[in-house]
Amino acid sequence: MRVALAVGLDDEHRLTGSAAYHGHEVVAACSGGDELAVRLPQLPLDRVVVAATPEHLTPRLVDAADELGVRMLVVADDEAAHRHAVRVGVIDAVDGPASWTLLEEGSSRIASAGEGVLASADAEELPPNRSAGIVVAVWGPHGSPGRTSIAIALAAELAAAGRQVVLADADTHAASVAPSLGLLDESPGFAAACRLAGTGGLDEVQFHRLAQLHRGARHPFRVLTGIGRSSRWPELGEQRVAGVLAAARQFTEVLVVDVAASLEQDEELTSDVGIPRRNAAALEVLRNADRIVAVGAADPVGITRFLRAHAELLEIVDPARVTVVVNKLRAAAIGVNPGGQVRQTLARFGGVGEPVLVPWDPAAFDAALLAGRPLADAAPRSSARAAIRELAATLEPFRPAGKVRARRGRRLA
Repeated sequence: MRVALAVGLDDEHRLTGSAAYHGHEVVAACSGGDELAVRLPQLPLDRVVVAATPEHLTPRLVDAADELGVRMLVVADDEAAHRHAVRVGVIDAVDGPASWTLLEEGSSRIASAGEGVLASADAEELPPNRSAGIVVAVWGPHGSPGRTSIAIALAAELAAAGRQVVLADADTHAASVAPSLGLLDESPGFAAACRLAGTGGLDEVQFHRLAQLHRGARHPFRVLTGIGRSSRWPELGEQRVAGVLAAARQFTEVLVVDVAASLEQDEELTSDVGIPRRNAAALEVLRNADRIVAVGAADPVGITRFLRAHAELLEIVDPARVTVVVNKLRAAAIGVNPGGQVRQTLARFGGVGEPVLVPWDPAAFDAALLAGRPLADAAPRSSARAAIRELAATLEPFRPAGKVRARRGRRLA
């Protein structure tokens, strides 16, 4: 096995001197993580051994390894090293000191885990008495229509209905679920799940370990937090996201995913197809989701943006899986009979039949944001909460909608 090292000097000398005996070749030994990150694209290697110290395990190295698909063995000598590994998004660090035995044991574990995941995916088998879960994507155009607020409130209502729910933040542009719920996002759970899915190591234990339990909610649900820095979007590759969705169907009843607004695929035309694409995560979630909640804002600008983006959405997904939600409904921005005007406009220009209308209730949403709690807990009598509760009820009986080939929608000029 060809290996690159980013470890302390003593470990470097010991590993380099004994590599041939264990059947390995050290192709590079770097004094720091950033140095190795620069050299990584040019190195012909199979694995990287890294010490879990700020000097060696750097965010730049983690990003480079993720982008190139290089597996890392992260070795932590003490509790401080384990904490540092978690801070940069590595949750599977092993206890030190570094040795070739650790590398061989790690390879065996990854191989066996990968075989198990592939076997279960091919056979589509689930444990006895457990049906496949569903994936609900929450999407909306640019302009802050309230995607994240609706996603959080929807997850809470599904949990209140007795479902086992995981809320995931797959937004590669502006992830905001964690701060909205008062959760730490130093070690993004969704990115870590993607990393494990890429190596075949995302089992049920790891999945529930990464999904934080939001205990502040009256009916708790789990959260896979999003990336705190938007520059980390390459960690959410298309195949990795698909692996997380497949795992979630086995490990939970409902996965609610908050995705970014952008649906552009132009990056494929201007770059190597092997390079990660920033919108790939959103597109992969939307293509694989059983139900899609499309959120628009109830004002002249928001409706216009929604109609144009909704037409693009229908080009890549089956319209039968889409439920339209119009948020922030108020007469002050629409005029007399705002509900009727919104329904008429959506039906005429977008072919939308029965949108779900969520009234404008800024005091309720502000109270939820201030407390870091779902809308159902912060303002249980809110009219907006009542509308979202009805939306959650439309997802019953939680059976995947039929997935026929997507029809191309009309595009507004």
